[in-house]
Amino acid sequence: MAGKDNAPSERTTVRRMAVRGEYEKSTVAEILDEGLIAHVGLSTSSGPIVVPMLYGREGDILYLHGSPASRILREGGNAELCVTVTLLDGIVVARSLMHHSMNYRSVVVIGEAHSVDDLDERARSLDVISEHVIPGRVAGTRPHHEREVKSTLVLSMSINEASAKIRTGPPIDDEEEGSPNTSVNGVADPYDGKWGRTSSPNRRTVSSNSLSDTPPRSNMNSCLLCPSSS
Repeated sequence: MAGKDNAPSERTTVRRMAVRGEYEKSTVAEILDEGLIAHVGLSTSSGPIVVPMLYGREGDILYLHGSPASRILREGGNAELCVTVTLLDGIVVARSLMHHSMNYRSVVVIGEAHSVDDLDERARSLDVISEHVIPGRVAGTRPHHEREVKSTLVLSMSINEASAKIRTGPPIDDEEEGSPNTSVNGVADPYDGKWGRTSSPNRRTVSSNSLSDTPPRSNMNSCLLCPSSS
């Protein structure tokens, strides 16, 4: 994988807002390790499909988990996949709708996937995925039965062709946007729903004006309707 400023391939190069692109392997791994759901894209004879899947990372290998009934797992072996993982760190509230945004960290991985056919490797990959979702859970469960391993499909793919894109910070408002009725701005933490995980420092709230107390997402509508003096 290339360094911070050099994409590993043309198709993983971040073009829009290229300054937000990062290509360091450690950055990609950190985002993958914090995420829970990957959206996996595959081109089929019937057209493109994208499905959410559980996953786990072991070194430079990404494991994707599913049922034998999963079309993407049945057809994805030895096929090119596009895997995306996105972390939502904050809802960016600006003085104009044009400048509303989100703080996020995302990864795109492109590469050829391979079916994990060896049962021992498949069992280990299932442990990797389980540990990713619920750290420490494997030690508290019995070993896999062979029939369970046989009834589960796993794909593996390299993460060497990957890129990250990251937005952080407060709203970027135009200087003239500051009338009394449109001065609510800042970054609201949308939620925190990860089992047994410590929030990343990237999710730290950047706040200003009426969002200084970081209202929960359920209260965002009422907050956006309030003037800064409320």
